[in-house]
Amino acid sequence: MTTAAIGAIAATPGTSFATRAEISAGRRSIACLMASMSDSFVPSVQVTAQLKARNAHERREKCRIRSSDAGRRPEDKQTHDVLAQFSHELRNSLGTIRSAMHVFRIGTVENPAQEKARVLIARQVEQMTRLVDDLLDVSRMRNGRLQLRRARIDLCMVIASAMHAVECTMKQREHRMTVSFPDAPVWLHGDAARLEQVFVNLLVNAAKYTNVGGEVSLSVTQEADDGIVVVRDTGVGIAADVLPKVFDLYVQANPSSRNGGLGLGLPLVRSLVESHGGSVTAASDGIGHGCKFTVRLPAFAQP
Repeated sequence: MTTAAIGAIAATPGTSFATRAEISAGRRSIACLMASMSDSFVPSVQVTAQLKARNAHERREKCRIRSSDAGRRPEDKQTHDVLAQFSHELRNSLGTIRSAMHVFRIGTVENPAQEKARVLIARQVEQMTRLVDDLLDVSRMRNGRLQLRRARIDLCMVIASAMHAVECTMKQREHRMTVSFPDAPVWLHGDAARLEQVFVNLLVNAAKYTNVGGEVSLSVTQEADDGIVVVRDTGVGIAADVLPKVFDLYVQANPSSRNGGLGLGLPLVRSLVESHGGSVTAASDGIGHGCKFTVRLPAFAQP
């Protein structure tokens, strides 16, 4: 994503979207990311050691999932299998609807009411598709079939893509969003699409559980061999008794909220982060005091 694209995310004239992406040295860092691609890789011995450690972590994580599954009751497994099959069928139907909506988008709509309805349907289809994708990924996660397509990637570019994906949500909620990037790229060995999914989930949650006109901030830093992403919001917060369970499957951080989901997003976030050898934590001072999510991912040391 170019600096101009980040600028497009930062502000949209004529709308209430106040995302002044206050990217500390951000525009400059995005502009230099591609130039940095030609930098020398870290020494091969160090890279090999890091990869071995991460592969060992993945094997332990799969063993943990299998052990957890072994302890489940047969009816629990049957429920998850039915949900997985249902998700596949629903995903196919949503794909057909999305294709039909694309045809409407190509044509010229003269009636404003029809155009408004088309946009509304498209938005709801996207939301349903995201929920179904989460269901499918949870099924893959529990069966140890969640695969990663790893490559050398820059964490800042992943974050930029996630910001672009949540632009409409931030607009609708009229949030002010601030973003801070480091001057240099943060190189990881990971799956860019899956990590983008992590940060889209966290940003969507922040937007959804923050009252209209609130603030959402995101910062990216590197400390030694860790890439660190912190997402904060001024939203409804998390109760002290729920906080320790917030990453458990089907647990809703704010069950009383009308924006409550299915309790799939945060467990999936934890699984994807841990499969990359990282960790994710949640913090909140309680109801009405917002949230902070911190993601730590193994990164190549800066040369």
